[in-house]
Amino acid sequence: MTTRRTKIYFDGGARPNPGAMEIAVVCGGVAEIDGDAGQGSSFDAEWLALIAALRLARARGLADFTLLGDAAAVVAQANGTAPARGGAVVHLAAYLALVGDGPMPRVRHTKRTQNLAGIALARRHGR
Repeated sequence: MTTRRTKIYFDGGARPNPGAMEIAVVCGGVAEIDGDAGQGSSFDAEWLALIAALRLARARGLADFTLLGDAAAVVAQANGTAPARGGAVVHLAAYLALVGDGPMPRVRHTKRTQNLAGIALARRHGR
């Protein structure tokens, strides 16, 4: 018997940009949305969504999971393939603190049209 790797989708946005942030995380077909994630840019919201996705994986005790988001820059910075600059440095530090001494989580890019968290946010706004 083989076990499937759990997919956790994350997305964030700001209205206006910068402005009020919202984030969504989807795991197992269930969307968790925070419509009041503070003030910031859509880039900040994407980072907060990634951090929320990792917190969810930790809270569920998942060992084999992939975090999927459509913000290519955030994915690259989280994976260490692009440098974090500006506000991203703070978000990356918070993310790495949550990772701790454990293995680096798999963070992968997905198309916007396949990002279940982005779809959940769009539905929230009737789009």
